[in-house]
Amino acid sequence: MAALPGSLAGIRVVDLSRMLPGPYCSMVLADHGAEVVAVEERRFAADNLFFPSLYRNKKHLCLNLKKPEGREIFLRLVGQADVLIEGFRPGVAKRLGVDFATLARDYPTLIYCSITGYGQTGPFRARAGHDVNYLSVAGILDLIGPVEGPPSIPGVQIGDIAGGAMQAAIGILLAIIARQRTGRGQYIDISMVDGLLGLLNLPLELSLRHGGTPRRSADLLSHRYACYNVYETADQRYVAVGALEKRFWERLCILLELPHLIDLQYEESCRHEVISAVTAVFRQRTAQQWEGVLADEDVCCTVVARLDEVLVNNLFVEREMVVSAPGAEGGGRPLLGIPIKMSDTPGSIRQGPVGFGASSKEILTELGYAAGQVKELQEQGVV
Repeated sequence: MAALPGSLAGIRVVDLSRMLPGPYCSMVLADHGAEVVAVEERRFAADNLFFPSLYRNKKHLCLNLKKPEGREIFLRLVGQADVLIEGFRPGVAKRLGVDFATLARDYPTLIYCSITGYGQTGPFRARAGHDVNYLSVAGILDLIGPVEGPPSIPGVQIGDIAGGAMQAAIGILLAIIARQRTGRGQYIDISMVDGLLGLLNLPLELSLRHGGTPRRSADLLSHRYACYNVYETADQRYVAVGALEKRFWERLCILLELPHLIDLQYEESCRHEVISAVTAVFRQRTAQQWEGVLADEDVCCTVVARLDEVLVNNLFVEREMVVSAPGAEGGGRPLLGIPIKMSDTPGSIRQGPVGFGASSKEILTELGYAAGQVKELQEQGVV
């Protein structure tokens, strides 16, 4: 059965970004029906920073914007586009002549989204950075890791995705809605550190409520109490306990045969002793055994899963969050599914990941270039 049109069917996107934040954003748009053309210069192919899974449902064009012929191709693409995404450092797009002010003169309905580490303004605008830097500047890295040890770099790119890609996708959708009302496009300035700072509402609230700066692994929702913690099992795996409410904590204490701890849930004077008592019990069984004990109990406890286990978990298989790439090019590789479940206009993976520059000839032909012209552009290093 053919996939239903997604919510963004008819929206055309040109994505000039690379690596993770921008391509992740345009993947979300593509999954929900947008037609996305990713544009990247051929010299970047050797960087090994092209992540195929982000290029499902897209076309990919190699293009050198520094050449006049490349700029002409780009302008033809923009002339058909609703949205442009770029991830250059501030000032680079202007030097290339593809900045918002320049393009908006000829394309007033264009929605232009820039994703950078520190934004288009402010004292950090020209700084280089990666996810770990954005996490550190925003104050999030200081909240991750052991109390007495150094901050721990998370294995997921929170800054790139939550701080950048997701904020950009939201901004683009808001701009599309606004354009329906005003008829005009607009500029969207996405700073990954801004997006990360926006994740700190609860730590800020708790610090205002209790006074003082939150300390790593020493706050209500980060290891301070036994009821919200992680515990090692007999086989060196871990169980995550989120028994924040009294009823969950009470039931857990009964299951662990520690009823005397029920009234000590948030008792500061003995919180280390309570954690030690719970730790000792969890070390008596393996993770699988604890799964059998806790799975059907209303206690907010889960075994900490590994990625290989997640990929075969029936929860994610049934919810189509782990799927196989369609088509021969995908080669049956696993892909992560679409988290936003829409009843009438669902997203879909219509095409597996596209290779670097694999759509160049197709796109140029669609733009009106003859076969001989395409070959000449390839020989000149334009595409």
